[in-house]
Amino acid sequence: MELYEGLLTRRSIRKYTGEKIKEEQIFAIIKAGMYAPSARNKRPWHFIIVDDREVLKQIMKIHPYSSMLSEASHAIVVCGDENLENGPGYYKLDCSAAAQNILLAAHSFGLGAVWLGVEPRPDRISGVSSVLSLPDHVHPLSIISVGVPVKIPAEIPDRYEPEKIRKNNWQAK
Repeated sequence: MELYEGLLTRRSIRKYTGEKIKEEQIFAIIKAGMYAPSARNKRPWHFIIVDDREVLKQIMKIHPYSSMLSEASHAIVVCGDENLENGPGYYKLDCSAAAQNILLAAHSFGLGAVWLGVEPRPDRISGVSSVLSLPDHVHPLSIISVGVPVKIPAEIPDRYEPEKIRKNNWQAK
């Protein structure tokens, strides 16, 4: 698939067959995350691969919108390390770029994925940190559910909104 086509056709996929994805694909997907841009190339991310059903169940108890993890092959928890970031708050930006790369890489392999936000919810942050035994300087930003999709949507919705484009300043169109 061409890159531009992939950008337009990627969708949040929440229904999976339960089939296990090969570890090599999971590592390739994470590698794509590591090629995301980051402020001053600090790369303040860490990735936790979760395929243990008990750990996934614990995450499902913490995150109210994570029921798809019951059929997902894996979850990838994208974490930011405040000791590695360019400055306060930058890990959130850098790790968001990495998460987007992960979503696009999963799509390029024909897999389904969905971004589950952890930041900025304190209850989710503390719950996921506890379940994964994260050190105090490492914070979970998002959980990406990955699996073999039951179905891939065929239609591309029209999301282009030219009224949201300005040129040179707010008043100009």
